[in-house]
Amino acid sequence: MRELTVLYDAHCGLCRRFKDWLAAQHPAPDGYGGVVRLRFVAAGSTDARTLYPALDHDATLRDVTVIADDGSVYVGDRAWIVCLWATGEHRHTAVRLASPAMRPVARAIVQAAAGLRRMSGGDYADGCDGQCDREG
Repeated sequence: MRELTVLYDAHCGLCRRFKDWLAAQHPAPDGYGGVVRLRFVAAGSTDARTLYPALDHDATLRDVTVIADDGSVYVGDRAWIVCLWATGEHRHTAVRLASPAMRPVARAIVQAAAGLRRMSGGDYADGCDGQCDREG
């Protein structure tokens, strides 16, 4: 895996902050001598719909969605974990969170972030149904 595309809600302040934070991280080696590059595309946008026509684009506005260059799709806590994995500094944390024992912690972190999004005074995109704060 050499590139990940992160679909994020460009109308959500929390999502934009996560995207900016992630973009500022140093990429991790991919294990093959390269680095994991990150590309960011606004969820639900014309670009996202053109690049990934088979995705449920309404769902990508509720949950961070990551698509790997091999076609793998990661949603929710798995998407957050793979984003951390793509960074040099946080790859070890991602590996730990991906373990069966730590997955409930990863889910709780994602749900807490979604709750902050909901509590931030309606910082949802127009028409967002707020479902990202529920475990799915």
